[in-house]
Amino acid sequence: MVSTIHLIGVVLTVALLLSVSWLSGRHVKDAHSFTTGGKSGSWMVCGALLGTLAGGQSTIGTAQLAFCYGVSAWWFTIGAGLGSLVLGLLYAGPLRRSGCTTLLEVVSREYGHKAETVGSLLFLIGIFISIMSQVLSSSAMIGSLFGLSSVWACLIGAVLIMLLVLFGGIRSAGVGGIVKLILLYVCSLAAGAVVWHIAGGFSGLRDGVESIYTSPTLAGLNDLTGVESIHHRYGSPFARGVFKDLGGCLSLVLGVVCTQSYAQCIWSAATTTKARRGALLCSVFMPIIGAACTLVGIYMRGHYVTADELSALKAAGEALPAGVGVIGDSAQAFPSFVLQHLPAWLGGLMLGTMLINILGCGSGLSLGAATILVRDVYGNFKRRMGIQSSPLSQLAQTRLSIAAILAMAFLAAIAFNGTFINDLGFLSLGLRAVAILLPLCFALWLPGRFKPSGVLLSMPLGVAAMLLANAFSLPGDAVYYGLGASLLLILSSRNHPSTTN
Repeated sequence: MVSTIHLIGVVLTVALLLSVSWLSGRHVKDAHSFTTGGKSGSWMVCGALLGTLAGGQSTIGTAQLAFCYGVSAWWFTIGAGLGSLVLGLLYAGPLRRSGCTTLLEVVSREYGHKAETVGSLLFLIGIFISIMSQVLSSSAMIGSLFGLSSVWACLIGAVLIMLLVLFGGIRSAGVGGIVKLILLYVCSLAAGAVVWHIAGGFSGLRDGVESIYTSPTLAGLNDLTGVESIHHRYGSPFARGVFKDLGGCLSLVLGVVCTQSYAQCIWSAATTTKARRGALLCSVFMPIIGAACTLVGIYMRGHYVTADELSALKAAGEALPAGVGVIGDSAQAFPSFVLQHLPAWLGGLMLGTMLINILGCGSGLSLGAATILVRDVYGNFKRRMGIQSSPLSQLAQTRLSIAAILAMAFLAAIAFNGTFINDLGFLSLGLRAVAILLPLCFALWLPGRFKPSGVLLSMPLGVAAMLLANAFSLPGDAVYYGLGASLLLILSSRNHPSTTN
């Protein structure tokens, strides 16, 4: 049950981050400092990256997936960590030397404004899906705390994300990320340690999962037919299939590399060395967070059923097993664990920290989406229409765009309530990677080698191939099909040597 101490802890923790964001946001005077900062050290870069990566997908979403598929849920944060590693080692230098402020600007310089516009629109779809998943995560957290309906919980989450980013921009993401980094690690390690202690290690976690599925009804609902299938589902790193799980990891790696929000963290650094170090620090921290959340999800599966499973048990004439609790749905695995199995003071701190994770991630993604919308989409529109000025400053445009994006994310979250949060994350990052990864790489390292028309065509057709593969459940992960189609189209448009710049 939620106690007064829980609520006090949540309110104080959220107030701490909002205060930090407001104080850091007082230094924002123009659009450049709002979106890129420019003076961040390594820990600030790490904080901004972590603040965007370690959100609802990495925490609540990982626990939700572990509740249903065990240790394979860890791939999300492993992929995020590897993506941060690749971003720091391979891309930090070229991106900063480009002199650009958005990834699509890099593409535009090589392949023209049409490629920038098409890429921007596709990219925005991918980021929007991820923002929507943060609103869904906030709904699970807020709903668990206050017993609110999904509509009200989603609305409150969207508003809090908006407040967090509107007044601080990238500085608030960075400073807030450092505060969150400290709180998150205290809470993650505490949660992992508590699970390990009360479950009795891996053997206790395994026994708990086995015992919950002694019910034929529960086993049937989850397509499990015996002990071996249970062990594979919860103990195998490839429970959903090798190509599926590795494909999800690949989507994370490539999606991190070509996402505006993460690139802005790199551009915010004072030097390339500090940008690289910040990314490397983030790559170390991310998998540890995921490991703790995975343990929590597996523990909760061994001791709880969802409301839908309880209804199925009653319909089959089965009683709820002794000592087994009930949660609303799998997305509430982490917040329910905190409420039921931790001291109230620690639970309040942890719930506040987890809510901060979601808000920080949503704010960073919203900032990245708004930057693309204002600088790439609206900027290109003004150039084509010959508009020289705007009644609103670029800073005001960015802030209004953030408000509009989150309003739409609220409506979409209501429509997709009940979807696996991490599956939305895999789709979002994979879509971003298919849309611009190859054009970005070729623009940075192989300029002048390919015709703009072929690159332009590869963007929507690559995304279409990915979505079709996902819709028809083709073997492996859909991102393979999208990247393959994009690569073939680009290679087929190679410039003749005589026309190469």
